[in-house]
Amino acid sequence: MAQDADYRAGRERRRQFESPQRFAFELRFGPYRPNIDEGFGNSSRQPYSYVFGDDKRILFGLEFDWQVFRIPMLGTIGPGFGIGYTNMSAQARIQATGEFAAEETSLTILPMYGVGVLRIDTLARETAIPLVAYGKAGVGLGFFKTGNDLETQAKGHTWGMHYAVGAMFLLDSLDTHSAQQLDNEMGINNTYIYLEWMMSRLDGFGRGKDASVMNIGADTWVLGLAFEM
Repeated sequence: MAQDADYRAGRERRRQFESPQRFAFELRFGPYRPNIDEGFGNSSRQPYSYVFGDDKRILFGLEFDWQVFRIPMLGTIGPGFGIGYTNMSAQARIQATGEFAAEETSLTILPMYGVGVLRIDTLARETAIPLVAYGKAGVGLGFFKTGNDLETQAKGHTWGMHYAVGAMFLLDSLDTHSAQQLDNEMGINNTYIYLEWMMSRLDGFGRGKDASVMNIGADTWVLGLAFEM
């Protein structure tokens, strides 16, 4: 109890000098395997697996959140926008024979989303427990392009829903003096590392099992760094 009281007192002293907090910025990355094959059942010619195999590629992304309103004794809520990039390539196959061709084929996906973000930061702000939980929900849009070394073969986009839940660890708790300096010099109130489970349902709003829809979403985990400013 005494440790908790000391921590709260320290946080209150720091709040007297910290800059206003209005936004959050995230750097994010994680494995990504698009759900393209869902519309093809257990067919041996599932297009994604047939061309690129079962390995997952890496998604790199950015997210920007506007913390519009603080709910007392709960956390912040507001809109957020994110964008990512992933690319996969493999040796092309000849459609008639299945044999490998000389050129490579590739798939590029740019998933993006607009969400509402609720960050529950009461523990990190009011106690010695440096943890924050959050949830996100909204609409996603993904652009894709396929091609080989010679030409672009297809491109387009798919809409869908986007959800995420995650937990953040407040790095400021490890060195409060450096955290205060970072705020004074750069206006960064808090720094976190986080782990997120992301559900990017870019399946045409439930039409993912329709072979005519390019289902480029994925359910995956994401790691990253987050900054509140």
